[in-house]
Amino acid sequence: MHRGLPTTRGPIADALLQAGLLLDFAVRTAGAAFRCARRARFNFAEFLRQAVFLASVTTLPALLVTIPLGVVVALNVGSLAGQLGAQGYGGAVVAFVIVGQAAPLICALMISGVGGSAMCADLGARKIRDEVDALEVMGLPVVERLVVPRVVAAMVVNALLACIVLLVGITTTFLFQVLVLGDAPGAFLRTLTQFSRVPDFVVALLKAAVFAVLAALVSCFKGLTARGGPGGVANAVNEAVVISFILVFVANAVITELYPLLVPAKGEY
Repeated sequence: MHRGLPTTRGPIADALLQAGLLLDFAVRTAGAAFRCARRARFNFAEFLRQAVFLASVTTLPALLVTIPLGVVVALNVGSLAGQLGAQGYGGAVVAFVIVGQAAPLICALMISGVGGSAMCADLGARKIRDEVDALEVMGLPVVERLVVPRVVAAMVVNALLACIVLLVGITTTFLFQVLVLGDAPGAFLRTLTQFSRVPDFVVALLKAAVFAVLAALVSCFKGLTARGGPGGVANAVNEAVVISFILVFVANAVITELYPLLVPAKGEY
């Protein structure tokens, strides 16, 4: 394991150094995950603890963000559609906004800002108390025992959370447009099924899983390289959240651009 980040001169050199160390950490984590699967020594107890914790701290905030978002989408869509005479196309907007972008990003923000910060603080506290070094002295693989279960737990929980966010977001928008705005439910459902496909939902879940892996890797990396006492742990948490957000938005842009190329829209050949 890294004993700590070496000091560098200048922000650019420091950013490049941390990017290289993070990439090395990700490769070693992937190798540790492969060894755990091959030797059947995955730490299920730690995985379950982390999964339950992440689910408990991210589910309610995600829903509290999703419900107002669904209302805002329905209200704006209803107002604009009424002006254009296209009241029945609310389902199409839901397919593009909530399924394509909002649901995975909401889950990513929750797993990065809430779950990731907690993971970073936990590992950072263990690092400054020399618990991580004690595990290494005893010959226990730190990445296999501490990092891999957290990454897998974040991936599984975030994918399941995306399913809940999709369900709540679509339901909220549907109920608001039908009960408040008075739109026809059949038109909403028809355009929703017309402009959304099974691959769209699969990609939404894939995005959520990828975002969770990125956030968990960054959080674990910053936690295990924290130094300088409690203040250093706090700085590591702040850096982990910011870096996770940046990587999530970059990954979202890449996946969004590649998806139409790999899965052409209906009617394209």
